[in-house]
Amino acid sequence: MSNLATKPQHLLDVLRAYGRVAVAFSAGVDSTVVAKAAQLACGENAVAVTADSPSLASGELEEAVQLANQIGIRHQVVRTDEFSQNAYRANAGDRCYHCKTELYTRLEGMLLTLGVDVIVNGANLDDQGDYRPGMQAASEHAVRSPLIEAGFTKQDVRDLAKKWDLPVWDKPATPCLSSRIAYGVEVTEERVHMVDAAESFLRATFNLRELRVRLEANNFARIEVPLDELPRLTEPSNREAINTRLRSLGFRAVTLDLEGFRSGNMNDVLPLESLTSFA
Repeated sequence: MSNLATKPQHLLDVLRAYGRVAVAFSAGVDSTVVAKAAQLACGENAVAVTADSPSLASGELEEAVQLANQIGIRHQVVRTDEFSQNAYRANAGDRCYHCKTELYTRLEGMLLTLGVDVIVNGANLDDQGDYRPGMQAASEHAVRSPLIEAGFTKQDVRDLAKKWDLPVWDKPATPCLSSRIAYGVEVTEERVHMVDAAESFLRATFNLRELRVRLEANNFARIEVPLDELPRLTEPSNREAINTRLRSLGFRAVTLDLEGFRSGNMNDVLPLESLTSFA
């Protein structure tokens, strides 16, 4: 358990000092903690805004609505259109930059309507040591990161979520569906729907909490699950069911990654200059 003696109050003070805030709210652990803190600190002067697009996994929008209602914060859903951008669909190493630019630009245009002054996100201290081109977009649009300003690590965030009885305190990371598509392979609505359907099938059939279906070149599927789940998925009947279902979704071949589940491993293929260009 991290030391939460003073950090929660610091977080509330940071948010209160912003004035009226709009929280970019994905229903992940980080943004849920920020939304709860914003509601406590700012009351009616806080609103949570969830971006809805084809890259949002099934069930995530519904969960965002439920969480916002539980927290008691105003909630707005905005449709984003990153798939109309050539730079986004090209799926180079800066895809996330174009996605966040679309979101933050949309939110900037809604400040008056939402009745807020500042946009905030759920970035924490650990995100500063990772490859996060979306942070550059946040900087360009004056988006504040209250968790960073209050000194919160990822573990701090999860500990506070548990202390506040937020049901997502142990929720696995749920990055957008486009992050499953290998860099250089065009991001399309059809491909993210394939990934979503494949992951939904695996999650429901095998009761998996953590998994990824990576879409590689030529619509090849690479399934990642925790190492202790590998034997179960390779049982003949299960292997046949997985192969049949994923091929029916449009995958040309189905593989199982023997290294197991590794969040963010798509970034391993990026050249070093790409990883540092947004630092």
